[in-house]
Amino acid sequence: MPALRTAVPAYLAAALAFASAAVTLFWTLGGTFLLDTVGGAFEDLARDASIGAVLLGAAVASLKAAAGVLALSLVSPRLARSRRRLLARVSIGGGTVLALYGGLLVVVGALVLAGVITPGGEVDEHALRWHVAFWDLWFVIWGLALAIAGRQARTGR
Repeated sequence: MPALRTAVPAYLAAALAFASAAVTLFWTLGGTFLLDTVGGAFEDLARDASIGAVLLGAAVASLKAAAGVLALSLVSPRLARSRRRLLARVSIGGGTVLALYGGLLVVVGALVLAGVITPGGEVDEHALRWHVAFWDLWFVIWGLALAIAGRQARTGR
């Protein structure tokens, strides 16, 4: 049985990954609920519904689901020690990238909303508020959980 210090962040990372994959798949298959909160190119792509857009959406959803499987693998009692260390390193790296990506977007978005940064083009403030308070913050929390789970799994805690 995995240690609680590994299990809690691993299960949180998996839940966030699978939920993100489900939302992406929902939009890829034509759902529109909350799609206006994404804005920009991602919203346009989801509304496009071309074969290319659907394939890209399916690929992104698959990668997110794979990240969920990665998180769950950290708590698998059947995983060999050497494989666990490798997956722990991948989790730490991937989680760090997710957290930094989301954190950068949160900070920049907040600076735009506060008027500190003035973008050259139009800003969809509705979507940007959602990104700062929810979508990009989701990446921060997911990334931190995955990196922490990886660190705990690597050290055997």
